[in-house]
Amino acid sequence: MKFKLSSKTLCLSLGLLGLLAASFAGAAHADATLDKIKQRGKLSVGVDSPEPPFGLLDTATGKVGGFQTDLARDIAKRLGVELEVVPVTAATRVQFLQAGKVDLLIANIQWTQERSEILTFAPTPYNLVGGAAIVAKGSGISKWEDLRGKVACVSQGSNFAKPLQDTYGAVVKGLKGIPESLLALKGGTCAASVHIQPAMVQTLTGASAAEWKDFQLATNEQLIPSPTVIWTRRGEADTQAYVDKAIQDWHRSGTLVSLSKKYGVPDSYFVSANQKAQQGRFDRAPFESDAK
Repeated sequence: MKFKLSSKTLCLSLGLLGLLAASFAGAAHADATLDKIKQRGKLSVGVDSPEPPFGLLDTATGKVGGFQTDLARDIAKRLGVELEVVPVTAATRVQFLQAGKVDLLIANIQWTQERSEILTFAPTPYNLVGGAAIVAKGSGISKWEDLRGKVACVSQGSNFAKPLQDTYGAVVKGLKGIPESLLALKGGTCAASVHIQPAMVQTLTGASAAEWKDFQLATNEQLIPSPTVIWTRRGEADTQAYVDKAIQDWHRSGTLVSLSKKYGVPDSYFVSANQKAQQGRFDRAPFESDAK
């Protein structure tokens, strides 16, 4: 028995096939970031504004260097392209990535469910970082619970804001970044300046230590230690996989351990992760599909 399609049915069928083909083609080429990077010969990476120990300012050139820049440089080298470093702040970093001003974010941006709902990330963390609070000596603040009812200054968009407010009852004040937060602490606007622990330790013990002789860490207990990951735009599976492999190589080879020693970044996590990597094991931040 032979069937004869009407011209209308034939047109509809061909149209449907065309839509399906376009859909599959779109899925196959959904992540064009790597191709674009190679075509223009440049990888653009957003890193934190110069804040030791993760970022340093080269006063001779005015450019940002340091730990994060070295990681970005390694990825650019793997791709065979030049590196463009773009300093970002807590207030601008997500916008820069979503708008295409940068291809990746290699900054101190820890995984949170909220962030994973708007961005994609390489699931192997390259660090594990929590918050620390600088307070005035004699403030009576020696544990996180002591911040109840007191003003805690953080960077805008900080993942420390929610636990400070919801768990410890602090009055959270979001400022542009660490320098503004520390200035507010000195001026008495806030009772504590809460940011990533390595930066707070660097403030108290680094080149500016003399300026902070009347201040101290409230506690050595870090606030919500969380995986620090490299972020990409949503749906960029090829870029995600490429970056994830690079991070695993950093752990396996000991690159992160050596860089931490070079720049004075606390190395306990890097040493532990390196030992795991030697056994073929890696930590994994939650996947987007696991976020509830």
